[in-house]
Amino acid sequence: MTSLRIVTAQINPIVGDIEGNTQKIIEAMASATAAHTPQLILFPELVVTGYPPEDLLLRSSLKHRVERALARIAEASAEAYVVVGYPRVAEEGLYNAAGVFFRGRLQCEYYKQCLPNYRVFDEKRYFIEGREPLVFDVFGVPTALSICEDVWEKAPTSAAKAAGAQLLLNMSASPFHAGKQAEREALLAQRAWQGGMPIVYCNLVGGQDELVFDGASMVVSKSGELMARSPAYVEHLGCVTAHWNGKRLVFDEAEITDLRPVLEDVYETLVLGVRDYVEKNGFKGVVLGLSGGIDSGLTLAIAVDALGAERVQAVMMPFRYTSSMSIEDAEAQAELLGVEYQCLSIEPIYESFMATLADEFAGTAVDKTEENLQARCRGVLLMAISNKKGYLVLTTGNKSEVAVGYSTLYGDMAGGFDVLKDVSKCRVFELARFRNTRSPAIPQRVIDRPPSAELAPDQKDEDSLPPYPILDKVLERYIEHDESAETIIEAGYDRDMVYRVLRLVDLSEYKRRQSPIGTRITERGFGRDRRYPITQRWPIGD
Repeated sequence: MTSLRIVTAQINPIVGDIEGNTQKIIEAMASATAAHTPQLILFPELVVTGYPPEDLLLRSSLKHRVERALARIAEASAEAYVVVGYPRVAEEGLYNAAGVFFRGRLQCEYYKQCLPNYRVFDEKRYFIEGREPLVFDVFGVPTALSICEDVWEKAPTSAAKAAGAQLLLNMSASPFHAGKQAEREALLAQRAWQGGMPIVYCNLVGGQDELVFDGASMVVSKSGELMARSPAYVEHLGCVTAHWNGKRLVFDEAEITDLRPVLEDVYETLVLGVRDYVEKNGFKGVVLGLSGGIDSGLTLAIAVDALGAERVQAVMMPFRYTSSMSIEDAEAQAELLGVEYQCLSIEPIYESFMATLADEFAGTAVDKTEENLQARCRGVLLMAISNKKGYLVLTTGNKSEVAVGYSTLYGDMAGGFDVLKDVSKCRVFELARFRNTRSPAIPQRVIDRPPSAELAPDQKDEDSLPPYPILDKVLERYIEHDESAETIIEAGYDRDMVYRVLRLVDLSEYKRRQSPIGTRITERGFGRDRRYPITQRWPIGD
């Protein structure tokens, strides 16, 4: 009977930082060896470059930089097999590759067979497909490699089984969306049963622009039983022990971190998305406009949880239409969370703009122009603070608003990162209530009051939009499920309302192209997921 200790090295690389990522890999190898004396260490997909490297893969220096990194990894390898993901430049093209390092050299190499080209994935733009399974010997255990999408399709597992594998390793860069972990576990159970062998799955962790990789690496038995689950959202070296009798491999049950409710996972995803975007891009902190409303209130709480109160600044920018309740609630929340807080009136700035524009506006009626000007005064102030302090401006628009264009270009859309860009208004309320279960963060009055942009007297969001519970259901059907207007109407929604909402979504594409990125939490966010032309005459809702 042979015993194997296998470590899943769930780490957080930075895209393009090949030297830094390589050092992180080598340090993880040393830590795993010191703590567990493993026989095998498994890293995530493309960990050397970070994922997704996108057009960095087209750089002429890629081959040299990767080969130099692999030489360092090989030199650091010793008595444990180390499996690392990287791009391999070959004569015929570029592969998404995994290398097996042992005792100072590269032993063998596997090329990803299934290249995803849907939703946020665009791998066929860069890579060519591998054709063959790889089965190598790990102290007597026939072991196969697969990379991320390979395990979502049947063929690679079947080929590995036919080649004699008794253990399947899967290195992944699988981004989060709500409910994704349950999907992964069901899939791995199915593949393990199909292949008649256990699967060790190592997932990337960390934020990369709008994507968040949540980790939660796993081991499942040949019957599909979960044997180990690493914690999500943190770097982690998970260790499992397997026993090989020459015919079958049996895993001891190891640490199984509890699954969290989906709402809590969504919140942690938003926190990690902010933290890594700020840290990896070198910002000193963040600044945001705190209006006394629920969107900015939730954004502030997420920012504090991501970075600490000392790196967060909140600015209330009242105008004549701003209620005293909003000013009181903004100040109360800033005090609750302990952030730097200023109250800067935009009244004199607005009046100066209006005086300058007096001749241009002469003889015209007051309309949305004056409302938008208020928002743009606020955007100017926030961007000035950003420039002066090296802070990232967080915008606070939610997915419902971004969808229908209920926002102002160069005003409340001015900034570098939109924390709630993929969070519907109804989910904003859910997340705010959830956050308050941890500690007081968002005044209850902020959650209870009707949403308002406060750009005009007694203004309410529902003066311009359908009630959010209805609007969000229509938007989900149209944006995330691609349902037509008539299909949505058949589900019981008012015809005129549906066509009006869908028209707003289509017309607002030009705004979304100019909006900040934001963390993706659904299967269809704005950005990498959804690519619609701005100039087009496709029939509304067809």
